[in-house]
Amino acid sequence: MKFKKNIATSDTGFVFNPGSGDSFSSNQIGTDIIACFKEDKSRQEIIELISDKYDVERNQLEKDLEDFLTQLREHNLLEE
Repeated sequence: MKFKKNIATSDTGFVFNPGSGDSFSSNQIGTDIIACFKEDKSRQEIIELISDKYDVERNQLEKDLEDFLTQLREHNLLEE
């Protein structure tokens, strides 16, 4: 999973789409997921990293990750 090339992201979870002018902010877990995208980690690696770092049930994490990815897709931010 990767952001499209023109999408700007920051280490604080800020995402900017210069094509549309839309900007977004994420919470800490979202920020960690964005960092994983920058490192070209797989979905499984992201799940492992987040579940090790935060006290969250794996099933809930998988659902939340899919919801986050859906939102990113809806805003046309991901390459797929």
